[in-house]
Amino acid sequence: MSAVLSDNAMAQLQALYAEMRPSSLYPLWEVLHGLVTPEPRAAARPHLWAYAPARDYLMRAGELISAEQAERRVLILENPGLPGSSAVTPSLYAGLQLILPGEVAPAHRHTQSALRFVLEGEGAHTAVEGERAVMRPFDLVLTPNWQWHDHGNLTAAPMIWLDGLDIPTVRFYEASFAERLGQAAQAEAAAPGDSARRYGRNLRPFRGTGADRRPAHQPLFHYPYAEWRDSLAALARAEAPDAHLGHALEFVNPADGGPVMPTIAAHVRLLPKGFETRPRRATDGTVFVVVEGSGTARIGEQEFTLAPRDLMVVPSWHELVLRAESEMVLFGFSDRAAQEKLLLFREARG
Repeated sequence: MSAVLSDNAMAQLQALYAEMRPSSLYPLWEVLHGLVTPEPRAAARPHLWAYAPARDYLMRAGELISAEQAERRVLILENPGLPGSSAVTPSLYAGLQLILPGEVAPAHRHTQSALRFVLEGEGAHTAVEGERAVMRPFDLVLTPNWQWHDHGNLTAAPMIWLDGLDIPTVRFYEASFAERLGQAAQAEAAAPGDSARRYGRNLRPFRGTGADRRPAHQPLFHYPYAEWRDSLAALARAEAPDAHLGHALEFVNPADGGPVMPTIAAHVRLLPKGFETRPRRATDGTVFVVVEGSGTARIGEQEFTLAPRDLMVVPSWHELVLRAESEMVLFGFSDRAAQEKLLLFREARG
């Protein structure tokens, strides 16, 4: 309320509010300024999770509880500005998952969309609808909404990856469903790499051949590091870096050319040695992983030192400046996919 009311009018309003309250009726004019704000007011805070201590905690947990007992042995990366939410941003969840040699994280499916970005280990697998993706460091593997998936490690070394899910988004809509398969692993329905062979080169099985084993809206679920890193290097050789992003590529769904999942977008960036980005802010809160190299990130008034495998969250509408001390490669995921569908996404470049 902007106009000044008389003491008598204010007293009458307060009495009216008290009378309405048992009926769950409230005056918008008392709270409108906090509901429709001129700019985003992010509750989430910038934060860095150094990989080495997080890994140590995760390995210690691995000595105490099995993947089967936990169903998913994961340490949640909870934003310090969102305590008790199990959220890294208001719309996204992030966690570090460990699968030890010989373990299986049992098969289930859920309405939440998920991505896995491999941080450590090689040769374990994620199976999606009966097809295994053999996981290597910095591969991106998707487990799309309502598709059966399990994880197994038949190697001699632990596997650790970053989980990114839209759990808070699904929770907001109160639309969470989940099922367990009742057995540890799915029966094999296709040879490993089958989806990549069919859909990975801007081609697809010709309609009518009966070869569309994967859902038409989400045919590809494995984006290997060897391929995206090569594409990123080719981009860097071909042109100068964008002043605000460096060299950047977005992972896309080959079915429609859009983001990899309906609610989550993912991308990679390369910053040449000594390169500093111009200030940029955007409405999509973003989780970053340092894939290669080292540098610094200035988020608003805070500065973080970045080392390989460190994880960082940049909340909505926080100005970000990145500087590469050596050539630095970053992976990031955000809720930009959902924001663009809702016509909410904005960015500002300084």
